[in-house]
Amino acid sequence: MDFNSIKNQMQESIQKANEALRHDFAGLQTGRATTALLDGIRVEAYGSVVPLNQVGAVSVPDARTLSVTVWDKNQLKAVEKAIVEANLGLNPMNDGQMIRISIPPLSEERRVEIIKIANRFTEDARVSVRNARRDAMDALKAAKATMPEDDFKRYEKEIQDLTDKAIGEMDAKLKEKEAELKQV
Repeated sequence: MDFNSIKNQMQESIQKANEALRHDFAGLQTGRATTALLDGIRVEAYGSVVPLNQVGAVSVPDARTLSVTVWDKNQLKAVEKAIVEANLGLNPMNDGQMIRISIPPLSEERRVEIIKIANRFTEDARVSVRNARRDAMDALKAAKATMPEDDFKRYEKEIQDLTDKAIGEMDAKLKEKEAELKQV
């Protein structure tokens, strides 16, 4: 295996870890309304469990409100129940036509809790990057016999540089998310 394919595999793994981190961060409540808050909610409808976006449309009418327009009005109660059971600290209000959700301001205690969750998500992403580095280094060591020592050392440094850069970017995203969560 040549170095370019090793490097491409590693970059692909890093990109997947970044995407997962971005998705995880989007689902964290920051005191502002975002449709990503309801992404993981699953509703029991028509005899099966389906994602919320398959039974209705989620929109953000203002910075502190989400609204869910359910296509089949018979499913309003099921959607309301799913939102409550998701344990997101949200209180849906059903007006018979749609469900409105006011996003409460975060308490200091909840902010600290969400920052801990963000740290955990970031550490999971770092572990993914380190695993990608380990896999790349293993592949590089397997190919060591077919390359000059200077090339091996240069490739080894390049893999480490990719790792350091990716982890640095993740740490920057975490700091940004923490700053967003600390805003009152």
